[in-house]
Amino acid sequence: MAFTERQENKVEVIPPYYILQIRRADIVEKDDEEVGRKYHRHVRNPGDDVSGDCAEVQAIAGVLWTDEVIAAYKAHEAAQKPNTESE
Repeated sequence: MAFTERQENKVEVIPPYYILQIRRADIVEKDDEEVGRKYHRHVRNPGDDVSGDCAEVQAIAGVLWTDEVIAAYKAHEAAQKPNTESE
């Protein structure tokens, strides 16, 4: 009659900058039967710190987020910010 917890992860990769959308399911089981499930979602952008994420997310980011991809993403983000300088 013991409760156990486990997690399942789903990782989606969004091109062209390989933004990662992560869904974690926290699953509670009692006597090997699921009695509850909760979801948590978060996003990681190229260059973000993924050291606190699961090993799968770290591996995917390590492969996809090259220096070129990170630089292109940062340039894209900078181009999206409105120019607030006064003349």
